[in-house]
Formats: sequence, structure tokens, C-alpha cells
Amino acid sequence: MNTRKWPIVGVLLALLWLFVRGVALDPMAILGEFVIGLGIGLSIAFIFRRFYTERTALARNVRAIPYATLYVGVFLKELLTANIDVAYRVLAPSMPIEPDVVVVPLRVQTDAAVTTIANSITLTPGTLTMDYDEEANVLYVHGITGRNREAVVEPIRTWEDYALVIFDEERKPGDPVPPVPEAPRAEGRADGGPNAGDADRPEEGGETDGE
Repeated sequence: MNTRKWPIVGVLLALLWLFVRGVALDPMAILGEFVIGLGIGLSIAFIFRRFYTERTALARNVRAIPYATLYVGVFLKELLTANIDVAYRVLAPSMPIEPDVVVVPLRVQTDAAVTTIANSITLTPGTLTMDYDEEANVLYVHGITGRNREAVVEPIRTWEDYALVIFDEERKPGDPVPPVPEAPRAEGRADGGPNAGDADRPEEGGETDGE
């Protein structure tokens, strides 16, 4: 059964409002912010209802609700633990901070799913989405513990499993993750000059000093 899409978009915007606000882990605070987000989201969705399809499959959206709830729950849990972890690292005398950039290939492909995951990463203390390569479908994530790649990627994969269902993606949870793309090898400088170290390298077939 198909139904009007703008009320569903309004509810999704209300959930997004919770992410933007970074609401405290308190049931009344979450409920209050959700009601505010619902008022704002429904208004925006109604005003801009002509910019997207009028109707959508209700059954698919109902099936996505439990996964959306799980997504929010896992995000709030990760938000709490990340706050504690960052506070510990900042206050610890040894300052165990090893920042680095992690390349995260994605299985989701729609703009809404990629944006939701990228925002979830940025809103979680200790991680920041730096860039998105649309061609390779990868996120570049800066992590306070970036050298520990698994610690950065693990929550992202959990969010992605739920997002695959929420946004009705082609791939499904449990599908293999694409490999990390290899960095392209530089062929030369932009100005046409040699790469670093090439100046001291003898040309093929040429003579070296002392021969």
C-alpha cells in the first residue's frame, strides 16, 4: 500500500533533529526534542513536498522503523562511550592520542544513507568525517585513535547494517565490504618536473659518475 511521503519524511527529519541536537541520554529530554523535531520536520516536509515523489511504499517504511530505532539506540550508546573515552584520553597523564585518517569503503550508495552515516561519525566525539569520494564510494575519517583502524570502523559497520535496510539499499546486511582502494601512484609533478629523488637517479642507459 502506498501512502503520502511527506509525513514519513517529517518523522525522519525529527530523528535527524535528535542527531543534530546531540540530546542527552534522558528519556524525557529525548522525547521533548523529538516532539520539537517533529513539529519542525513535518512543517519542512509539507512545504517542500513537491520536490520528491508524492507517495511511497508504506510496508517498506514500517519494516524500516525497527532498524531506525536500533540505529538511534546504537548511536546514542556510541555517543556516550565515545564521550567517556575522549575525556579519559584528554585527562590521562600519558595522553594516549594517536590521530590518523582511516579510509572506510561503504556498502550504502544513496545520498541519504551516506549523509546519515557521515553525520553520525562527525557527531561522535573522537571521529570526524573529512571527505567523501563519490567515485570510489569511500569516507575519509579522522579518528583520535585512527591507528587502531578496527576501533574506528566497527561502529560505522553497525550503523551501515541498519542503514542498508532503512534506506532500502541494493546490498543487504552481511554482504561483504568492498576492499580499501589503493592510492594512485604519482607519475610526476604537476609542473612537469621529476618526482622527489628522481633528480639523483641516473637515466636508463646513461652513465653514472666514476664509470
